Amino acid sequence: MEILLTNDDGIDAPGIWAVARALQKAGRVTIVAPREEQSGVGSCITLRHPIKITKVNSPLRGVDAYSAEGTPADCIIIAVRFLFPDKVDLVISGINRGPNLGYDIFVSGTVGAAMQGYLHGISSLAISVNGYEDLSFEAAARIAALLAEKAQEGILPRGILLNVNLPNLPLEKIGGIEITKLSKQGYSDTVQQVQEAHYRITRDTGSGSEHPGSDIWALRQNRISITPLSFDLDNSYNNPLSQDLQRLAPILYQGLRTYH
Repeated sequence: MEILLTNDDGIDAPGIWAVARALQKAGRVTIVAPREEQSGVGSCITLRHPIKITKVNSPLRGVDAYSAEGTPADCIIIAVRFLFPDKVDLVISGINRGPNLGYDIFVSGTVGAAMQGYLHGISSLAISVNGYEDLSFEAAARIAALLAEKAQEGILPRGILLNVNLPNLPLEKIGGIEITKLSKQGYSDTVQQVQEAHYRITRDTGSGSEHPGSDIWALRQNRISITPLSFDLDNSYNNPLSQDLQRLAPILYQGLRTYH
């Protein structure tokens, strides 16, 4: 199995090397990761200038590593479309420092990279730990390796996208695994004026949804949250909202023609 590994914390972040070491038992691991931290860039891609890719020294024998002067999504696109076309079986993004919960997945560079793998038809995982200091990567690295093995065995469906979040706890203190749904809140944004015409957006941990079955709820129970994500645009035409809009379309068109 050929595993492509990236993150949004940068190629020197300890989480990516912890999971790379664990994944070596599941297959051949190649790292293509941002040269610098790219947290919060979501699925942003670089269009206005070339992206430099540099091979770097890897501390793990058998693991080739490359740094990119771009975003996590850039890393996956360049890797699967140019560096290793038709060779990647699994994309893993992480281990991220800090959680990716609820609607915050849409601004997460970690999830954004995994989404690019998914959009290229490759099973993809985003893995994060709910902490910022004194991080414990053992459980996250182990669950990544186990999921990779299940993908290789064909037990996991092909072409899936999973968002995995773990409590920042030693393995023996984790209370289980929950298959969850997204919470309706992750963080809140605060805007501060730092000087005239200059503003700073900062992120504060929000209260989030504690409904049983949500990702935030699972972490607060000291359990691992695995959230299947779906961006099945091909089937969007048949969902109930689309059907309502189809009925509304003639009314909108008539209103458009008679609008004054």
